[in-house]
Amino acid sequence: MDDQRKPALSVRTLAAQALGVHEPTSMGLVPPIHMSATYIRDSDNGYRSGHVYGRTDNPSVQHAEDVISALEGADETLLFGSGMAAATTIFLSLDKPTHIIASKVIYWGLRSWLKDIGRYGHSVTFVDTCDIQAIRNAVRSNTGLFWIETPSNPLWSITDIEAVADIAHAAEAVLCVDSTVSTPVLTRPLPLGADLVIHSATKYLNGHSDVIAGSVSTIERGKFWARICKLRSDQGTTLGSFEAWLLTRGMRTLDLRVRAQSRTAAYLAERLVGHPAVAEVLYPGLQDHPGHQLASRQMTNGYGGMLSIRLQRGEQAAIATAAAVRLWKRATSLGGVESLIEHRASIEGEGTPCPIDLLRLSVGLEDRDDLHRDLVTALGAAR
Repeated sequence: MDDQRKPALSVRTLAAQALGVHEPTSMGLVPPIHMSATYIRDSDNGYRSGHVYGRTDNPSVQHAEDVISALEGADETLLFGSGMAAATTIFLSLDKPTHIIASKVIYWGLRSWLKDIGRYGHSVTFVDTCDIQAIRNAVRSNTGLFWIETPSNPLWSITDIEAVADIAHAAEAVLCVDSTVSTPVLTRPLPLGADLVIHSATKYLNGHSDVIAGSVSTIERGKFWARICKLRSDQGTTLGSFEAWLLTRGMRTLDLRVRAQSRTAAYLAERLVGHPAVAEVLYPGLQDHPGHQLASRQMTNGYGGMLSIRLQRGEQAAIATAAAVRLWKRATSLGGVESLIEHRASIEGEGTPCPIDLLRLSVGLEDRDDLHRDLVTALGAAR
């Protein structure tokens, strides 16, 4: 990343200080939770405060949005009640009919929703976005949106954001990057050419498994962004004020958490390579990972806290390993302080591109040797 792509202050400072906002009346260091659903109107029927109604004008929500904008280098950010609410609002804001190019391997819930997007007048082509030529070949005259997830869940493949941005903009289309796993600590897609960046803020941004939230940030405000803003207001999918306050609190430790989780994930990936029960370790930090060189150029400060392992003895060995862990928690999510393990294919069900012998690992903040010991013991018990 060159100097022009760096924020004026580091991501760590911006996150830790949460923009340095304090409560103006008491001068309290911690911003208050604004619970009001409505605001006093001026005698001339105006709104001198700038706030009208809580569905779109909550100060706690706007503060969290401003923090994310600063972290991503965005012009503006919108928060939603979930990552899916954020994602689907983008698609529903498209003009009809629009052709969409999306990564073949993305969050399963969104992929399932996109398969039925024809009901909204759009069409979608799923491609291996690691293959730039395949992306070029998929472009149509009405292609209006490119949707990539990097690293992709749960195979952790890497897509070249700058290269896809060039293709998208040549087609006069919008590029949206799902950067949930990378976070602005590791990758900032907007300075790399993306138009929108989305997060399931439930995951690393919050980091404590106690908030469901989603965010969308834009490099600049325009007609498409205005439609996204209007649709959020019309649908009432804005994040609640208490959840926004918790999200802001979680983001204060984002940089420290993500760096620590990335270091532990790299350690575990290296230790698991060659284990007799493990057929393959999927982690972009490994030198033999097909996206390693690109990840080294596109990501800074680490390769992320997510990895997957494929088991030599197949699906039953994977399920048995997940059943045998004691420290790792069997749960569906990622990015929290607790380490999670999941047999992903059984969650996604029929039609999943996820291998049935794969275990997805979300590395938390526990001691790395404790995590390794627990996992190796479970691998041995499942043989």
